[in-house]
Amino acid sequence: MLINWGAFLQVFAAALIGASVVVTFYALGLRLLVRGGRPPLVAPAEFTDAITVLTDKQRRRAEKAVAKAAKKNPLSDGQKRLSLVGAYVCFAVCAAAVLGALLLILFNH
Repeated sequence: MLINWGAFLQVFAAALIGASVVVTFYALGLRLLVRGGRPPLVAPAEFTDAITVLTDKQRRRAEKAVAKAAKKNPLSDGQKRLSLVGAYVCFAVCAAAVLGALLLILFNH
């Protein structure tokens, strides 16, 4: 049994680069989303075996902190809009990378 080490290294490099691109653009998208004044606040799922579950009081406090931070944003409306557009572009790059990888896996013979 012979192993094609060149092909193995190509797959390894492609996976490493692809994962780095997706993680980098996702993190940049989240950062731009926060900078644009829309920080994601996700209510935790209610599981009986969850490690941390926020109470209603803690959730309201977090929402209040998000609203307060949004009011302190020194950016103009145009800069906020540009940040939001940049965030959505970053998320689109992530989605395109994942979709492209799936299409490559499914239809590449």
